[in-house]
Amino acid sequence: MSNTVYTGILTADETNSFLLRRDGSRVLEENHIWDGYINHWAGQNVCARLLRQKDYENGEPIVIIWPDISPANVDFMELYYNERLVKYWPSLFGHSAICVNGRIYNYSHLINENEVISIEEYFYRPALGEFAPSPSTGLFEILDDGTAYYDKFGRNFMRTIHVLRVEGINGSRMRSIFDRFLEMIHNTPVNPKKPEKWADFNLFTNSCSTLIKFGLRKYGFSKINGFLPRDVFVSAAYEILKYQNKENLSVSMYSMPQLKVPEAPYSKMSPITNPKNLFLNKKLPAYN
Repeated sequence: MSNTVYTGILTADETNSFLLRRDGSRVLEENHIWDGYINHWAGQNVCARLLRQKDYENGEPIVIIWPDISPANVDFMELYYNERLVKYWPSLFGHSAICVNGRIYNYSHLINENEVISIEEYFYRPALGEFAPSPSTGLFEILDDGTAYYDKFGRNFMRTIHVLRVEGINGSRMRSIFDRFLEMIHNTPVNPKKPEKWADFNLFTNSCSTLIKFGLRKYGFSKINGFLPRDVFVSAAYEILKYQNKENLSVSMYSMPQLKVPEAPYSKMSPITNPKNLFLNKKLPAYN
């Protein structure tokens, strides 16, 4: 599979869709481009490449498209609080992930979802092939013939995401902390009764949000508390904002509103469960 990244203006007419490049040439004209991309980004500059996963409709590699944004030239960290998916009860409290210099660390109760993933795949995978929800149930489903519908396409098409961005960190040091957590997870002996699960997962001590909390504490932000995603996000934002002057950090907060598509209902905020964090949340700067 080629790793070629194309850039151009996402263009669609009555019969076709493609990327129009600066020299006037067209690329990906023979490929299926997901309607979600067309609906949100037609006429905009985007990047695109082919994934190894196949489109079930034509058997061809899936096209992934994402906004054409220049990468940061400074070490940075972004903490993500993903709002909850209303159609899945395990998503009641939302989800946490962390990005260090463009590498997103995702931790989960499922072994295969403990991974480092690129920004474009985390946020912008299309609802095609194995990433799509089942056409019959609208949910996760594996058919009798083995065809998988994981209902796990780009998170920004599935949820609104709240972001704490910190510039000026030691990126290599922070990466090494979260790399060690991944190594620990994948070296955990498998429970033969539930081989697809991380055997040591625990909502209170070994979850997406607690591992990120422990990693940020190990890095030096020692007072972050909580064990659920929104609580950890609020506590981390409050504590790290206090560090920005003495540690020469640039700290900001913003949201990535859900890019609505038919394959996913609107996400919802999960509750803050710690009374202390309810108080701290009121002290955080307002953001859009």
